[in-house]
Amino acid sequence: MASYRVDKVEQLIKEQISHIFLNKLNNLQLGFVTITNVKVSSDLKTAKIYFSVLEKERRHVVLEKLEFNRGQIRTELAHRIQIKFVPELKFFIDDTLDYVEKIEGLLNKIHKQNDRQSNK
Repeated sequence: MASYRVDKVEQLIKEQISHIFLNKLNNLQLGFVTITNVKVSSDLKTAKIYFSVLEKERRHVVLEKLEFNRGQIRTELAHRIQIKFVPELKFFIDDTLDYVEKIEGLLNKIHKQNDRQSNK
């Protein structure tokens, strides 16, 4: 069970990383990137940053750019938040929407099959 402090740090990091992406990383030409979730370890030493990209085919390019610039992003984050240690940042592609689309597609296929069978 996550503590109140961890929840607050996650929210703070999510807000600040979003601002950093919007205002400080223009030169990376990331495109439209959204921070979807942040999960911080209970010892506050590691933060998993989940993101989505509007252009799906660019996800891995964006991930590479974020990994390459992880130190710069962490330094900028350190200037924006007041905690004893700024966690190590790890970036992950959030593929939740892909999963939702796949499930919706399967459900639609089932509904179409059911409609065809009931019309017989």
